[in-house]
Formats: sequence, structure tokens, C-alpha cells
Amino acid sequence: MGIKLNTAKQAYPMIYAYSTPQIAAHEGWTKIGYTEDQDVETRIKQQTHTSDTEARLEWKGTAIFDDGSFDRFTDHDFHAYLRKSGVENKKKTEWFHVDGPAGRSKFYDFKTDRGILKALGTIPYTLRKEQAAAVEQTAKYYHSSQGGEFLWNAKPRFGKTLSVYDFCKRVGATSVLIVTNRPAIANSWYSDYAQFMGEQSGYRFVSETDSLKGKPYVLSRGEWLACDKTGVKGYIEFVSLQDLKGSVYFGGHFDKLKEVRDNEWSVLVIDEAHEGVDTLKTDTAFDHIKRKFTLHLSGTPFKALANEKFHDGAIFNWTYADEQKAKREWTSEDGENNPYANLPRLNLYTYQMSEIVKDEMSRGIEIDGETEEYAFDLNEFFETKNGRFVHDESVSKFLDALTTQTKFPFSTEELRNELKHTFWLLNRVDSAKALAKKLEEHPVFSNYKIVLAAGDGKLDDSEETQKSYDKVREAIANHEKTITLSVGQLTTGVTIPEWTAVLMLSNVKSPALYMQAAFRAQNPCMFRENGNFYRKENAYVFDFDPARTLTIFEEFANDLSSDTANGKGDMDARKQHVRELLNFFPVIGEDEQGEMIALDAEKVLSIPRKIRSQEVVRRGFMSNYLFQNISGIFNAPPEVIDIISQFTPVEEPKSKEIPITPETKDELNIDPETGEVEIPQEHIIGTATDIFGDKIYGAVEDGTFDTQIKDAFENASTKTPEETRTAFDEFKEKFKEETVKGIIDIAKEKYQGNIKAADAKSLEKGLSGQFERTAEKVYNNYQIEQKIAEKDRLEAMRSRHETGKTEAEIEEEFEQKKQDLQANLQDQLSNTVKTFIETSTQDVVETVEKKIKEREKTGIEDSIRDHLRGFSRTIPSFLMAYGNDTVTLATFNAVIPNPVFLEVTSITLDQFRFLRDGGKYKDAETGEKKEFAGNLFDPVVFDDSVKEFLRLKKKLADYFDEKSIEDIFDYIPPQKTNQIFTPKTMVKKMVDMLETENPGCFDDPDKTFIDLYMKSGLYITEIVKRLYQSERMKEQFPDPKERLRHIFEKQVYGLAQTEIIYHIALSYILGFNEGMEDIKHNFRQLDALPYAKKGTLQEKLDELFG
Repeated sequence: MGIKLNTAKQAYPMIYAYSTPQIAAHEGWTKIGYTEDQDVETRIKQQTHTSDTEARLEWKGTAIFDDGSFDRFTDHDFHAYLRKSGVENKKKTEWFHVDGPAGRSKFYDFKTDRGILKALGTIPYTLRKEQAAAVEQTAKYYHSSQGGEFLWNAKPRFGKTLSVYDFCKRVGATSVLIVTNRPAIANSWYSDYAQFMGEQSGYRFVSETDSLKGKPYVLSRGEWLACDKTGVKGYIEFVSLQDLKGSVYFGGHFDKLKEVRDNEWSVLVIDEAHEGVDTLKTDTAFDHIKRKFTLHLSGTPFKALANEKFHDGAIFNWTYADEQKAKREWTSEDGENNPYANLPRLNLYTYQMSEIVKDEMSRGIEIDGETEEYAFDLNEFFETKNGRFVHDESVSKFLDALTTQTKFPFSTEELRNELKHTFWLLNRVDSAKALAKKLEEHPVFSNYKIVLAAGDGKLDDSEETQKSYDKVREAIANHEKTITLSVGQLTTGVTIPEWTAVLMLSNVKSPALYMQAAFRAQNPCMFRENGNFYRKENAYVFDFDPARTLTIFEEFANDLSSDTANGKGDMDARKQHVRELLNFFPVIGEDEQGEMIALDAEKVLSIPRKIRSQEVVRRGFMSNYLFQNISGIFNAPPEVIDIISQFTPVEEPKSKEIPITPETKDELNIDPETGEVEIPQEHIIGTATDIFGDKIYGAVEDGTFDTQIKDAFENASTKTPEETRTAFDEFKEKFKEETVKGIIDIAKEKYQGNIKAADAKSLEKGLSGQFERTAEKVYNNYQIEQKIAEKDRLEAMRSRHETGKTEAEIEEEFEQKKQDLQANLQDQLSNTVKTFIETSTQDVVETVEKKIKEREKTGIEDSIRDHLRGFSRTIPSFLMAYGNDTVTLATFNAVIPNPVFLEVTSITLDQFRFLRDGGKYKDAETGEKKEFAGNLFDPVVFDDSVKEFLRLKKKLADYFDEKSIEDIFDYIPPQKTNQIFTPKTMVKKMVDMLETENPGCFDDPDKTFIDLYMKSGLYITEIVKRLYQSERMKEQFPDPKERLRHIFEKQVYGLAQTEIIYHIALSYILGFNEGMEDIKHNFRQLDALPYAKKGTLQEKLDELFG
């Protein structure tokens, strides 16, 4: 059964007006509204039915300008026009003091000449509840944190501009500077000022931005300085980041924005704070803006943004869930349109790739010459080598599946018409390039314009992003269908309304980054097609890794609430939050038959667990998913290590001993709270001093670096700016080559083989980048002051007749200023070098020692896991022998006899309980009684895996089914004891040989068969099957149950040497039919080998069977 997508519905943008003749107070007034439903009358009834009021439609018309542009407008635009035309408006309502004919006349005037803002005036406004909350929280922080920085982390359409204006009025800001990375945003800042603030607010709007020149209310800087300030509370100045960085006062070359630098601003607003505003030049520019408070605005819809820079009290969040909840719960007594109505709903479709990658799963993958089991990973699936996909054939199958299998999104022409413009996210630039080539050669996707928006993979390159944005816009303008491939570009800061879906082809594990990409398709969009308007109603995310996807979805749902954030809260609370999010972010996934169904909260939580449990069972329970809290082993008593050491490790290490002692945690500096390696600061400082001593620190103390700086800039005041820049670059490169490289070389010599080449290279690159940034910042500041000094000199020369200064005096002052700047540059560089050497050497010590100890810690933890897998491999055997519906981690020890458990695992049930539950123990050194927490096994994964194994056991129990190509023993690994199962194919061959040597043996009801050394029961079941299917046997025993009863009671016999093997074989042999519980059989627990050696086996068999 195929899927159905509904991206957009037809819209009929209409403005209408109605009156209520029977209400005297409304005489001469009309209610003017907007709807996108063709039936205006129905919309009016929705607004009036509750009050039982009779409404009369006065007029209606399309909300489209009559100038041939087909541009739309809303009732808000027309309302503004009416107010500015002097028409009275009841506060906070859509009622206007204008009768029907006059209103119609004004409406058609407005449609004809686009009359917005012809008359000046502003609209009264009321902040929505969430906007008021943002203003309230920020105002409190403003008054309590002078010089503080605050973040509004709010989704687009929150209404940030109006809220910022309200905040500025609320705190009495007298000067507000707004800086944005995108000049196009200027219009939205101006529009909200013109509509809601205006001059009557007491604030003036100042900007030199080209797009705003000549517009009402907009003052140039010169006009602002010259205007009458009577009654003026303050001013708002809008500057683009490009203009700011172009100013000589902020690192550029143009003499502008001096007043921006000279002023101390009440509030600095940085719009779209997540967009490319962390570059060196931007940092330098912002450093030169004096301000009392900074408000950052970000459209990234997730709480995790910039947590290191902003603490919780300095962030206001408005997320997708908040928005959709507000959309659902919107009510208006006056019938005002829902402001969230045009925001599309997200829908998540998640698919399993098992069919597409089944070849890889069966072959396995080669790692370091060893064949490992294949675990699906999107990044690996789209990995390339020499420009081609490593799994080239599977990628082709994937694209074919997308376009042919009806559950996938591009499988029919109807679906393709719903998804005309989509955004595909990959992990690597090379992968994007290879996929672009495949798409262009594909029978279906070759009909799409493929836009490669991958650049070089850098996410902070604003110029590359702009190029990619322009490419996408051009492609959409000129092609009916497009696919944009990205490795991270265009995931923030740009709006492509036409995108209707995101395909996640990257193994993104961060909920923040995942949702950030998903929201690319959720922008509102009204578009025109074949003369009709359509509104985007739904947006889609298609994903191909359900375990990862649903885990992210669950985290996203619960990280939105303080009671369940960061893993807090019980299962019921977490499930409830998932249920709430599903109301406006439905998830569609595959059921066990591969059909696409809507997932409820239970399935969202259980499917990732089920996928993990299937993985555990597929690996014979030799999976690290079963274990948890492994780092807690370093605080465990020696008894725990002794117990774990009893297990035979699955991946045999060089030594069977686990290299851990009570002192290990201190030797590795493991924090007892977090279980992580934390190198003490005093150790870092002491070790850095010992290692780098005279070679590095000595050069600081004896003035070597000061001399190098002085030599580099000798006579710099007489040099050109280019020569000074060259001198600086030469010093910088020399320092990196000699000192930074020297630090790494000394560290390599000290730590020798403990620093890997890749780690050393990464360290050197990181330190070089760190020095580059700090040194460039110093030089940028020097350049700014140098350019200002040059400008001051030029102005002094031009005005010397007025000042009376001579050229010589001006030149002398300028030379002195240059020398002062030069001396300051040298001092700043010297301080930078000293600070850098101190911090970088300590960073190197901390990084290297941490890596060394983390590697050792990881090695110990891996050894622990190896040994624990030696235990977990026994679980399927126990389940086969003793498993039932009551078995969980908590009851595991209750169903297995202690002698059997000890024989198979090498430990007692009490020792297992100690690993599982923990318990009290006596500290060998202090004699103190302590508590070991236990919890080495994950109960959720363990219990799910037990259920999955028992489900599989039941499914494969019918060994008479010839269609089944596997059996339960494919999932039971061999044990350290003599429990090794013969493969099914070999069993069949041997039974074939038996029949060849004894023709007709399976047709004779008097023939008897015995397996003297049963392991699994496979030989017996193969014999039972052939006897049961014999035509002669069917003739003699037509009733299937009677035939089976005869076979088990009279013909097949078996001996199992241990209790667990006896129960495994019996469970398998008799597990095929639940209706045969009362059947008698001839299977016994007995080790036949001693009797065979003594020659008394026949007597023993006679004794057992008669």
C-alpha cells in the first residue's frame, strides 16, 4: 500500500466586510476580515454563531493587488491603510467606523494603487503572550545584569522585531543599535517601526541602508543629528554587518559610522546571531561597539544553541512545539485570524534500509583485514572512494526504491508533484558530488534540476552560503522540480519557502542539528500555479535510520520540558511528552509487514529498543548494548573484577587478566562522579614547567620574543601599511613555525609513542589557529587605530587654516601617534605571546595526558566488555533451556539452577546478583563497609532482547516448515563447554548419507534411531521430519497426531550429557506444536561417554529404555 502526501491546499485570499444591523452600537461600523476559504459566508458564521447575531455581508473581494503583479495582501495591510486614512478603529478589534459602500470604495482604491503608508500613522498593538514573556524576562535581566548578554532563541514568525521595540521602550533605552548579517532584514525592521512605533513613540529610526532611503520616518545620520530633539525619547539605528565591517572604525577602509563607535549604546541588538557572526573580523567589529546591554536574536529553533555563552537565565526559547501548540489552542473572541495558521505542520516518515543493504549485512564489512558484522550507518552507506560510492550498487538500489516502491516518497507522479522542491542532507562533500552525478543519470531524478550546495563543507562561510542560496533561488525560478544537496549549508539563516521536504541522508545524532535541518521545509509558502493560489499545509522529513530518528524524536519531545530534560522523569512522563508532540509532529514508520503506519507514543519509544534488541539477538547476545555504567568499574571493589575475570572473553585479549587495581582510578585521574578522566590543574602546570622549562619558558623570561617582535617592526613607523602587514605576517609565521612547532616537537620527544601522528598534527593545527586568531585580533585593532590616525591627520591638514596649526606640527603629532600605536602593538603582541605560551603548553600537556589515560581507560573498559560478552553469550542457551514469558533481568537468576549456571558461566548466581544489583562489601584497605551500585546490565535492553529471542524461538519452532532457511541455533553462539551445535546444512547431509546407506529406513515404523550425544536436537528433528513426511508412514498413520505420537514413543531416542543441553534439545525437539504437551518421549539426561569407554553402554540403554 502506498503513502499519501498532502503538501498544499488551494487558497482563496479574500477580504470581506460585514455589519450587524440589529446591534445599535454597531451602526455605521463594519467588521473587516481575511480568509483563505472561498466561502466567506461560512467564515462570517464562524465568528457570529456564538453570539446568535445576524450578520450582513457588505462586500468581499480578492486580496490581490490589481497592478498585474499578483502580489497578495492581508486584512492587516488594509487595516493599516484605513487607519492612516483617518478611519476610526475600535481598539484591539477588526471593527472600523465606515459603512459598506464607503469601505468597498476604499478597498478598491487600495487594491488599485497599493495604498499602504500613503498617509502616516501607526497601528496600536498588543503583544502576544509569548512575546510579552520574552520582553518581561529580558527586562528583568537588563536591570539585574549591567553589561549582560541575552539570547532570544525563537523560531521564525515569532515576531522578534516588534518585541524588541517593545523591550527597548520598556527599559527606557535612549539609543538602540541593530546589526544584522542580512541587509534584506532592514525592511522588516522598518516595516514594524512604521506600523507600530512611528514618531509618536518618541523614537526616531536612523539608517543609511540603501533599501530604506527616502522612506517615511527614516532619517539619515546627518538628519538625526540636525533634527529637533524636543519630546524625543531616543533613537533606533539600523546598520548592516557588511557596512559595519566596511567602516574604518571597525576594520574597513571607508570613513563612515564614526558616531556608531563614539556612542555608548543602551542596547546592541545582533539579529540572526547564529549566522556567521563569530568570525574574527566580526568579533573585532563588535569589540569596538560600546554598549550597556546586548540582545542576540536567533532563528535556530532549539534550546541547545550557545549554551556555553548563555546560561539558562539569559535565554528565552520559543520552539516548534510551542508554536504548534499556540496554533492549535488559538482563540479570539473577536474572530481575529490565527497568526500561526499559515505555519505548516511537520510530518516525519522513517524507513528501514534492511532490504536495500541486505547484501552488505550478509557479507559483513572488512575492518583492518577482519570481517565484522555490518551495522547500518547512513554516513558509511554514502561513503565514497575515488569519487565513487563504496556501496555503489546499493546506493543505486536506494534511488530506485525511492522512485518505484510505493511506500517511498518519489514512487508515483502524484507524489513527485507534491514534492517538487526538496532538500537532501549528506555528511561529506564527496558524497554530495557523487550523489549529484547519480541523480543526473537516474531515469526519474534526471528530470530534476540538481543543485549542489555543498561548497567545501564549511558551515560558516557566508559568501559560499549566499552563492548556494542564489543557485537554489535561480533553479526554483527556472525549473519545475529541484533537489538541493547539502552537507550543512543552507540549514540556518536562509528561507526557501518552496522546499516541502528534507531527506536525512546523514547520521546526525544531535537533536539540535537534526531539527535545525528538518525546519528547512517548514517555512510558510503561498504560491501561484496555473492561475490559482495554494498554501503549504504540510512539510515532510524522510529518514532512513529509525532507531536513531525515533531516539532523537523522543529526546526532542522531552528536552522541551524541564521535568524530563536531560534524561530526567519517569517513563510515564516521558511517554506523555512524546504523545503531546505527536499531536502536531506525527511520525509514520514501518510495521512488521513493512506497511507505513502512524506511530503512537508507545511505538516511538519501543521501536528503537526493538531494533536494538533485534541487533542483540542477531549477535547472539554478544552486544555492548546489554551493558551500562562500565566506567563505574573503576570504583568497584576487587571482588567485582575477580567475578568478571572468571568469564572467558569473547575477543581474547593478550592477557586474560583485566588490568585494573584499586589504584587504577587514581592513576588515571578518573572523576568518581562522572567516570571521566580529569587531569588536575596543578599536575598540568607542574608537568608543563618540567617539559617545556628553559626551551620555551626561558625564551619568554630572557626577552627572546620581545626582541623578535621589536626586530620585526623595526622602523615600522616609516613603513607603508603593506610593509607593516608583511612584517607582521613574517613574525606570525616564524612564531608558528619555530615556537608552535617547537612546543609539539618537545611534547613528542617527551611522550614519544604515546602521541599519535594524527593527534600531534591536530594539536599543532589547533595551536596555530589559536595563535593566528589572537594575533590577528591584536593587529586588526592596530590597523583600525592606524587608519583613524591617518584620517585625523588628513582632517587636521584640511582644517589647519582654521586651527592655526602648521604642517610640521601636524606631521609631528601624526608621527608621535604612529610611534605610540607601534609601541602599543609590540606590547600587545608581547602579552599575547606570553599568554599563549603559558596556556598552549598547558593545553598540550592536558590534551596529551588526557588522551593517554583515556586510551588506557578505554582499553580497560573494552576488556571488561570482552569478558561480559563472555557471559552474555550464555544467555541464549539459558533462554532456550529455561526461558518463558516471566524471564527478565530481575528474574533471570530464579529460573536457572545454580549448578547449571556455574557450569556454563563459571560464576555462581550470587555473584551474578552482585554484578546486577550491587551490594555491601568491606574495603580491604580501610575495613570500612561500602556499597557497590551494580547496574552493569541495561534492564530495558536485556528484557527487550529476551522477549525478542523468545518471539524468534516461537516463530522458528516449526521445523517441518521447509520454507524456513534458518533455525533458532543460528542465534545461539557456541559455549566454552562442549555445547557446539552442528550447522543445519551439515545435519541434512549426514541424514542423507544415513538414508543412502539404509534405503527405506524412514518408511519403516519399526525402525529405531538414537542420538547418543545430543547437542541441539537437530539430528533428531531431521529424522522426525523425514519419518513424519514418509508416504508409507502416512498410509499407516493417517492421523498426523497419531503418527507423531508413534514416532516419539516408538522410534526416536536421545541422550544429552548435561542438564542444560538436555533442556535445550527437549525444548527444540518438542517445541514445534503447542498441542503436543502430553506426548511421551524417549530423551534422557545421561553422559554416554563413560559407559561407552567401559563397554557397558548397551546395558545402560536397556536399563533406560527397556
